[in-house]
Order: sequence, then structure tokens, then C-alpha cells
Amino acid sequence: MDASVLLALRDPAGIPFYPVVFQALYILTWALHAAFVLLALGSMGLSIYGTFKQKDDSHWKILTPHLIQTGKLSISILIVLGVAPLLFTQVIYDPNWYVANTLSGMWVFIFIYTLLVGYILYYWYYYANKAKEGGGKLVGIVSFLVLVFAGILMHNFAVTSIMPNEWMNMYAPNGVVDTSGLTFNMDIPRLVFLVSLAIPVVGIFLQNYSRFLSTREDFSEDFVKYCAILGTKIGAVGLVISAVTFIIWMIEVGYLMNPLTIATIIGVLILLYMVYTNVNSYITTGVLVVVALLISSIRELIRFDIMTGLGYNIYDYPVNLELPSITMFLLTFVIMGFIGVAYLLTMAWKVGKTQGVFDGSKDKAVTRLGNYTLFIMSIWMVIYFGWGMVTLFKNIL
Repeated sequence: MDASVLLALRDPAGIPFYPVVFQALYILTWALHAAFVLLALGSMGLSIYGTFKQKDDSHWKILTPHLIQTGKLSISILIVLGVAPLLFTQVIYDPNWYVANTLSGMWVFIFIYTLLVGYILYYWYYYANKAKEGGGKLVGIVSFLVLVFAGILMHNFAVTSIMPNEWMNMYAPNGVVDTSGLTFNMDIPRLVFLVSLAIPVVGIFLQNYSRFLSTREDFSEDFVKYCAILGTKIGAVGLVISAVTFIIWMIEVGYLMNPLTIATIIGVLILLYMVYTNVNSYITTGVLVVVALLISSIRELIRFDIMTGLGYNIYDYPVNLELPSITMFLLTFVIMGFIGVAYLLTMAWKVGKTQGVFDGSKDKAVTRLGNYTLFIMSIWMVIYFGWGMVTLFKNIL
């Protein structure tokens, strides 16, 4: 692929802020998105196993519905969080984004409906299991496979986007233009590694789950201990599998001795020790976040190196500073986003730690954060629509 072609595909208007900021935001938001993708896959996969156990096992009768609920919420969150990394990669890697979506246009169309069908089936699975007697097994399995297929499609888009040298062959194989939009590419070591991460993620989740419930009187000590041991076993085995598949992927792409790769391997070893000992799963989760950011950085490094090797450097992208919109974005992301998330997390924590029904109106922290969130959101809506109207009439009058 000639660099001039890639450069010609860039947005002639340039980008509104410095490329390195969008690159950092991409790394951060992809890691957050991936965390809930993996938690959704892990919790749903384990819940299906639980449907075969819960009828005769009192532990799984309690655990399985909670895993199903975790998967349901994780899918909602991963869909919302999945928008951000797509937007950031579209800003600085627009040639990759648009070419991949053109070559795999039909798969993009199919992806939307695959996700929709998979999520609807998940709700069917959720309600079918309400009786806690192992119902909805077949629907759960089908929903799981449909959602995994959606993930494979997204993997296809990512892999296609970093194959610029093959784009012309994909577009016109043997000199014949193919407009079907059915281009499909897979990198098996990469895919297996990323999917395998669902195992340690759900293992660490179970450790957190048991630690969280340990202060509740309505959950037996035996159940809490069972979940902790199960989480330790799953987490430790999963980390070993992920470490092996990660090394295989790094050998394939030639990054095994890269400092980021070495740092990731060290992080995984530390994580393995912490999961195995299970001294404090909350701290373990913090280390998991660091490892996730390292993995996200490696993905970005591979793409960055591929593109710079072809003469496309995102740091050379024309910058036309648009401070008002950037300010609006950062204030939205940092102030409204963080306070809103803090409100939801605080309320969720209080609900889980309270015996019986939790009344948020009587809790000072929850009430204060809720009021802050409503106030900030109201101010944000006034500014957003007011600013939009001023800009609109300024440009047309």
C-alpha cells in the first residue's frame, strides 16, 4: 500500500486535538470495553455450566442466577463502552476504519443484528432461569454462541483494518472487483488469547464476589468459601492458559522481546501469584486493570508500527485545535461521567452491603451523589443544547 493513498484517505479537515491524546483515550476505553466483554463471556459461560448443576447443588442454585445477572449487566455496559474506542480509532486511523468497514460491509450489517438477537435471547435465558431449576439451557447456549460470533466479527474488523498491504487483493481478488462486503480475516493466536482472558476475569470476579458477600449474614460461610475456592481455581488455570496463548501471539507478530510484552508477562505472573494466594481480591483487580491497559497498549503498538512502516504516522496528522468542543468533551467525560459512575457504584455497594431493602433517600452519600449527578446533568443539557442552537443560528443567519 502506497503511503500517498493512506494519506489521501485522511480527513482533510484534520483532527480537533493532539493525536497522542486520542491514542491514549483509545487505549483506556478499549481496556474498559474489553473488561466487560470478558466478564460477560466468562460469567455467561460459567452460568451455563451452573444450569446443569443448580438443581441438585445448593451452591450453584444461588450462584447461577447471579452469574446470569452479571452477564446481562456486563453486556449492557460493554455495548455503551464499545462506542468510545471506535470513535477514537476513527479519528486518528480513519483510513483503516473506513476501508475495513467497506471491505466487510455486509458483516458490519450482520454484526448489528447478531448483537441484537444475541441480547434478546439472553433475556429469554435470564427469564427462563428464574425458577433456579436449570431452565433455559438450550437458549443460553444459543445466546452464548451468537454473542461469541458477534465478538468474532468485531475481531475480523480489527484484523482487516491492520492489513493495508492486502486491501487491494481483498477489494479486487485476481483483478475482479468484489463488492459483496464479505471480506473476513482472522488471526487465530490473537483471537484465542483475547477470548481466553475471560477465564481469569471471571475467576477474579468470583473472588471479589465471595469477599463482598463475606459480610452478609444471609449468605452462609460455606457458600462464600466455596465461591472463593472456585474463583481461585478458575483464575489460576485461566491465567496460565492466557499466558501461554499470549506468548504464542507475541512470537507470531515478532514482539516477544518488546518491553511492553515483558512488562505484561511480569504483570501476569504477579497476577497469578495474587490470584493463587487470594489475600485481597480488590487489590488483585487493580493489578488486573494495569495488565489490561498493557495489553491494550500492545494492540495499539502493533497497529502503530504497521502504519508507520507504510509511511502513515498519526502524529503527523494535521491538527486544527477546536478548544470549545474538546473542553465540552473533557468536562463531560471527567465531571459528569465520573460523578455519575461514582453515584451508581456507591449505590450498588450500599445495596449489596445492606440487609433487607436499602433506602437510598436515608443515606447521605448516595443522596448527595444523586443530587450532584442530576444537577450536573441538567446544567450539561442546558449548555449542550444552548451551545448547539447558538452555533446553528450563527452559521445559517
